[in-house]
Amino acid sequence: MTQNASELSFSQRLNENPKSSADRDAILANPGFGDYFTDHTAVVDFKVDAQGEGGWHNARIEPYGPILMDPAAAVLHYGQEIFEGMKAYRHADGSIWTFRADANAARLNTSARRLALPELPPETFLESLRQLVSVDQDWVPSGDGEALYLRPFMIATEAFLGVRPAREVSYRVIASPAGNYFGGELKPVSIWLTTTYARAGAGGTGEAKCGGNYAASLIAQMEAEANGCKQVLFLDPFNDNAVEELGGMNVFFVFKDGTLVTPELNGHILHGITRSSVLQLAVDRGMSVQERKITIDEWRSGVASGDITEVFACGTAAVITPIGELKTAEGTIASPAQGIGEVTAAIREQLLGIQTGAVEDLHGWLTRLA
Repeated sequence: MTQNASELSFSQRLNENPKSSADRDAILANPGFGDYFTDHTAVVDFKVDAQGEGGWHNARIEPYGPILMDPAAAVLHYGQEIFEGMKAYRHADGSIWTFRADANAARLNTSARRLALPELPPETFLESLRQLVSVDQDWVPSGDGEALYLRPFMIATEAFLGVRPAREVSYRVIASPAGNYFGGELKPVSIWLTTTYARAGAGGTGEAKCGGNYAASLIAQMEAEANGCKQVLFLDPFNDNAVEELGGMNVFFVFKDGTLVTPELNGHILHGITRSSVLQLAVDRGMSVQERKITIDEWRSGVASGDITEVFACGTAAVITPIGELKTAEGTIASPAQGIGEVTAAIREQLLGIQTGAVEDLHGWLTRLA
């Protein structure tokens, strides 16, 4: 049983030793991605008894720092953990907004159901973002392509070694100033095709945003880096080697007839919020969009024939990134476009424009945080 969201109000215990303005400015001058963190964190606790009595309580803002946790905490032994990724953007007037927070709240609860964790009221999710960004708003950068990356997450903290859903859970939000995910000027990236490893399988946790999915992808990511690539592509070997997704991004194909294609959501693929936004923006542009199976053979033949004119990847961290080439053990599928394709660039510019307030938000995707 969870408490009504209206019963939760956030207390504040501010950091007595926050970063100095000079230190913060030095970080914001070159934030990188995920390297530095703001002065505070948002926390909400969950606890129920064996009969399910209890719920969410003790919502608070506290100084950023280590989490005190019992060595027997369930998250450490059974991986009962989920997270989200989103950004806060500073607009020209100094106000701070986030993008499609309702979708992140819904996806967090989808992940929670799959990992047998308690669902968090969407109102509490949104208020946790507002509370954290309000106290740490000086950390939101204003440079081109920069934002404050927000990482809401939920971990099972109950100390026990029996295999069952934890009855004590901690929901938290941390924040990190972020520059370009792949660093420097936007340019096409090289992707490695793994035929050894799978990201997810039927009945698994592919649709959930949980740490285990990413941990399982790391060995393939190392394989990619050993072959000079930034990311790794996973296939479904039991479905004609259908393209699934990258280690942390969805994939799109632009066809010469104006169709935009992305792999269909089949239970293995994460419901990307940037993915669904790209599909909507493509429809707004008058493009035909298809969510369907696309195989590695179709990718190869489509590039060779000229039917596929652009390929790009998308996700919260990198937004939209053109794929320059797909390297495989059997050779390379070169980029069909030189540099950044026209459709890729246009959708990316529109999406970033909405997020940063430079382009009108026709779909009500923005939520003000501060």
